[in-house]
Amino acid sequence: MAGSGRLALRTLPGPGWVRGSGPAVLSRLRDAAVVRPGFLSAAEEETLSRELEPELRRRRYEYDHWDAAIHGFRETEKSRWSEASRAILQRVQAAAFGPGQTLLSPVHVLDLEPRGYIKPHVDSVKFCGATIAGLSLLSPSVMRLVHTQEPGEWLELLLEPGSLYILRGSARYDFSHEILRDEESFFGERRVPRGRRISVICRSLPEGMGPGGPGQPPPAC
Repeated sequence: MAGSGRLALRTLPGPGWVRGSGPAVLSRLRDAAVVRPGFLSAAEEETLSRELEPELRRRRYEYDHWDAAIHGFRETEKSRWSEASRAILQRVQAAAFGPGQTLLSPVHVLDLEPRGYIKPHVDSVKFCGATIAGLSLLSPSVMRLVHTQEPGEWLELLLEPGSLYILRGSARYDFSHEILRDEESFFGERRVPRGRRISVICRSLPEGMGPGGPGQPPPAC
């Protein structure tokens, strides 16, 4: 199984931020599950973290989620940002979304405690459209995608602090995704110790919906 380090695994060309069960799934998701390491500079990561911390600190970590997808988390929806953070989010939009895609106006911010995790799930199309893009802050983590009909087909993404991940199309609809808990957090044979992790998630608008969004709980990513 993914993460065991005992299988002969294929990795995409490059430094190895994506690995999977075989060449077919790597080819299929080459443009649908993307990691861009080092998207943020250390200063930009600090800018986002410092802006988010006061609001997150007012919230308690929770252990029950409305769809049972997340454990050990706190979250918020944020629409107002500093000028520096808005510039970062504009770069995310340019990198991850097409010119015809409209983004949901609130940005989803998810804070996982060191022992927190996200269970396998497929986001509802009612809450976001075809593309999700997330910035990872503070701690590395491993995201695992598994085909909902063929569980032998899987992909893993190494999400280091400052990286940007993009899920679109088939990766959104045909694969579940999860963030591995600390004791399972391996990327191949490499141990990826989990600490506190903040993700800043931009989402495209569901088809036929106005820019104000669905007025429903956001997906877990």
